[in-house]
Amino acid sequence: MADRRLVRRLLFRTPGGAAAALSALVAPQSRSHSTRAASPAEGERGGAGRGGDRVRGDWLTLPPFDRAVVDGAALGRELSRGGSAEPGEAATMTALKWVLRCCPELPRSLVQKLFRLRQVRREFLEGGLSDVGTQMVDCRLKRVAAKDSINLGDRIYLPISVKELPSKKQECRCNSEEVNFVRGIVLHKDDAIIAVNKPPGMPVQGGVGISRSFDEVAITCLKYDHQENPRLVHRLDKDCSGILVMGRTQTSATFLHSLFREKTVGALNNDSASRKRLLQRKYWALVIGSPRRSKGVISAPLGKVLMDNGKSDRITIINGSQTIPSYHAITEYEVIESRHGYTWLQLSPLTGRKHQLRVHCAEALGTPIVGDYKYGWQAHRNFKNWQVSNSEESFSRKLKGRALPFGLDLDNGSISDERPRLHLHSNQVLFPNIALALQNMQLSSGYDLSELETLELVAPLPPYMQKSLDFLK
Repeated sequence: MADRRLVRRLLFRTPGGAAAALSALVAPQSRSHSTRAASPAEGERGGAGRGGDRVRGDWLTLPPFDRAVVDGAALGRELSRGGSAEPGEAATMTALKWVLRCCPELPRSLVQKLFRLRQVRREFLEGGLSDVGTQMVDCRLKRVAAKDSINLGDRIYLPISVKELPSKKQECRCNSEEVNFVRGIVLHKDDAIIAVNKPPGMPVQGGVGISRSFDEVAITCLKYDHQENPRLVHRLDKDCSGILVMGRTQTSATFLHSLFREKTVGALNNDSASRKRLLQRKYWALVIGSPRRSKGVISAPLGKVLMDNGKSDRITIINGSQTIPSYHAITEYEVIESRHGYTWLQLSPLTGRKHQLRVHCAEALGTPIVGDYKYGWQAHRNFKNWQVSNSEESFSRKLKGRALPFGLDLDNGSISDERPRLHLHSNQVLFPNIALALQNMQLSSGYDLSELETLELVAPLPPYMQKSLDFLK
């Protein structure tokens, strides 16, 4: 509520009275191009009618639109179709898109509100002849709508008061041990993306009761020499481990967002074969029991059901309900190995829904994932931990003394422990080499996206899951 009052106060204040102390909200490249369009003496305010406002130095000036800038979202869609694309032909650049691209630290809701309140301007040039016959150009500002298309060289102006807003994501301070730990789990890093083997027990995003999330820690530990902060493009559950991919620039992040979205759309349109070549995600899960078939496809809609008078919720399979909204989810599964009442499964989600793999395993296959007490609590009521030999038990006790940054514990929680942890791990991801695609798109106007090479990332199991794997063997 306090943030809303602050936004409202800043939006309606006089732009000239704003301080520039918190200019870090504006992207560095935007600040470097910011210029005073007129001197204070020339900054007389024009009428608010059809002519617009005269250009003043108390507006935040964004860089001029350059058509050569690659649209990551459009490029991702084009890549999903398997064609070639021009850098600027895939989509029209709107004023809203350009503001979000130039100022990635500004909350999208704030930018949309600025447009609704008609606080965003575009430079408008008027030409004429002076008394001595020379050509004169008068620069004025006109209001621009969010969906208005912008042309090559157009500049967008925002109220400079937006620079007083606190940063949406504050940098999380980390000591040297924590920085070394986070950088030690990096699997791949290039100019476009960075991928890590996320440890179980660490939430990806902040929320109620979460003091430290991985996206906040990444700003300190994984920014390296880049001007922009790493951005999430997908999520993993707090207790799920494995490959987490982040975009290192706004363009690469929107590129990845588009690939994940197009993968889901393609699967729902029965066009999964072409999408699987572009983006594949494979998980390992240890489940209680064994599916009736060794491999297959789960196709079941998922919906959210409120429980405890709205205090909690859970995802469940929804069949033919007219009151609960549902979203179709598709998962491929294959049995890797079954031993002693447990089964290792390889899961490949073709769509991206919340808790999709956990619900499909528990409700569709009837084999809940070990350590999933939300969706498999009934199976865990009769759970008996795996009996280990004296030497293995002694080794397990030694592991309990190890301490890791952020309060993480990666060694305990196997099937030999009294309360196992969630045995779900994203172990393999295949997707296009985005850094190479963006580089080639800038060098060649007609680059063939179908020939783009594929990156394959593999993440080892966390120690407690590896220990469960060894016990069953």
